[in-house]
Amino acid sequence: MSYRVSLLRTVVFALVYLTAVLVGRLTVMDGTNLSMVWPAAGVAVVWFCAQRRTPRFWMDVVALVGISYYANLLTGATVATSLASAAANLVQALVFVALLRRWRPSLWGAKGTEPMRSPRDLWNVLAASCVSTACGVLVGPTSRWLLGEDYSWVSAVVWLSRNTASTLIVGMAGLCLGQAVATYRARHGTLTGWLGQWIATLGETPRWRIAEYAALTVCTTALYVAGFSYGDRLPLTFAVLGLTVWVATRLATPFVMAHSLIVATIAALFTVRATGPFAIVEHTAWRTIILQAFAAMVAVVGLALALGRDERDRLMAELAEQREQASRHAELMTAIVDSMADGLTVTDAAGRVVLRNPAAIRLLGDSGYYGFFRPDGSRYAEEELTFLKALADEEVRGVEMLIRDPGAPEGRFVQITATALPNPDGSRCAVVLYHDVTAERRHRDELTNFAGVVAHDLLNPLASVDGWTSATLDALEHVPAHPGLDQARADLARLSRASGRMRSLIEDLLAYTTARDATAAPAWVDLAAVVAEIASARADAAVAAGKPEPRFTFGELPPVHADPVLVRQLLDNLIGNAIKYTASGVTPALTVTATREGDLVRVCLADNGIGIPDGQHDAIFANFHRAHLGGGYLGTGLGLAICKRIVERHGGTITAADNPGGGSRFSFTLPSAAAAPAVRALATA
Repeated sequence: MSYRVSLLRTVVFALVYLTAVLVGRLTVMDGTNLSMVWPAAGVAVVWFCAQRRTPRFWMDVVALVGISYYANLLTGATVATSLASAAANLVQALVFVALLRRWRPSLWGAKGTEPMRSPRDLWNVLAASCVSTACGVLVGPTSRWLLGEDYSWVSAVVWLSRNTASTLIVGMAGLCLGQAVATYRARHGTLTGWLGQWIATLGETPRWRIAEYAALTVCTTALYVAGFSYGDRLPLTFAVLGLTVWVATRLATPFVMAHSLIVATIAALFTVRATGPFAIVEHTAWRTIILQAFAAMVAVVGLALALGRDERDRLMAELAEQREQASRHAELMTAIVDSMADGLTVTDAAGRVVLRNPAAIRLLGDSGYYGFFRPDGSRYAEEELTFLKALADEEVRGVEMLIRDPGAPEGRFVQITATALPNPDGSRCAVVLYHDVTAERRHRDELTNFAGVVAHDLLNPLASVDGWTSATLDALEHVPAHPGLDQARADLARLSRASGRMRSLIEDLLAYTTARDATAAPAWVDLAAVVAEIASARADAAVAAGKPEPRFTFGELPPVHADPVLVRQLLDNLIGNAIKYTASGVTPALTVTATREGDLVRVCLADNGIGIPDGQHDAIFANFHRAHLGGGYLGTGLGLAICKRIVERHGGTITAADNPGGGSRFSFTLPSAAAAPAVRALATA
């Protein structure tokens, strides 16, 4: 804020405050220096609230103290009264602003920009008015007593009541006006824009509403004037509070504040002239106390009703908006669920389907389904249904089932995922998602059959090539030596090796297809027996080939629950790789151990081979990846990919790392036989 603007605002507030002090001094009670009303207290509060962000706040403090002191002094007050009034008004304004910033920082005049919105705001303003006025009482009358003037508790009560009413009525009206001006200025920029918007809003207001405002304004003024003009002769005063209630429940809150200000002004004017219902009280001090109590009561009752109505309307509007948003959200969710290609059902604990989308109806049928079956055709028992497992907090994800219904007696293959969902009433239901994989499964079966046929057809010519190559080599043994004989034998040897590589590739492809697509049949597997059998076979093969016999060290190997054929293939691949990838002249040494980890068994196989190149510990499990391209180590790059697929089909993981003693260390997990359920659904994704 510039110096000029700050100075201009200080001058404007100083003039208003001077006017309020002079008005208050016109109501000095006979025989005392106390005023019957003191609007300057409310103006001071608004002044300091409006100037809360100016860096030249000290100018406002000096102006307020100077005006209060000299205005009182020039209008007949004593030096003690003038000093007490100046000090009390300053303390009261500062305390009010400090409390308002602490209790309701969001309000305009504190730290925020919001208007009063609820009765809680009113109670905080009322409490700040009472506390700040009490601080003013401690300073004002006490200062007069210290300066030699008489001090009485009645004077203190008069001071407390008039300043509290003034701070409450004038202060709230000023804060409301200041917030409205700040809002309109921020929205429209200039006074012209504000007036244009106000006129436009007035033009859109129904005529009956304008008539109601006009009628209530006239009735308020007339009834209160009549009540205070003839209150000592006619009992009309009781009706004025009913009018306040009408205004508070029907009209806008700013109008209610204006109504309270008008009522307080009328009551003060008549009481100062010793007319009206309060004039019958002979004691001037008590008359003042009753007047201020009446004005404060009208303001509090009216504003409490109006702010309570505003809060209720705002809450109702928010509730309606939330209901509308919830309705739109529900419609969107319904549209999403209905448009899903996958079937979705919600089943309660009793097995009743409470919700299903059109895709679920197509999968399960309108009239009910025949049942759920395993891929091998055996039927699931009632207690094995997926929604019951989900309600029992078991993980059901990607389980493949066969569903037979009237629309497709041959059945459809689906992958099922089920999740438990709590209801608001405390019960639980199961959300089941059905993904139709019939086409994918049939396509996969066709590819598997095709791969088997192709592999079989390729192996037959290879068998012929191997046979004729072997026969040719045998025939060459009886051929007399000549210059081309050695070359012919070398070419036939290369042909035999190429045929062997081709055979290995075809067999690995068939093994990979089996590991990926064949139906797994989990059962109890004696892991120790399988490892011992493979080790014995590998040792015999090494001796027969004239190579060093591998050394094996076995730890305790607990049984697992897995497909026996796939487990044998997994271990044979890993042990075979460990023996093959050993440096020349080194005797292969393998250590096989296992540990229980919850429902899993972790198997570790460590060797003393050539190890895995840096950065390839994860890549070696990819299809056709070969870590060692040189050194005479032959392979197709599918062995470890087959191992990874077998382990994943059993819900486990496999990793590779360097062996601290040199070589490699492979670790994989399989389901433990001790924790295996009656039926374990294997992943077939």
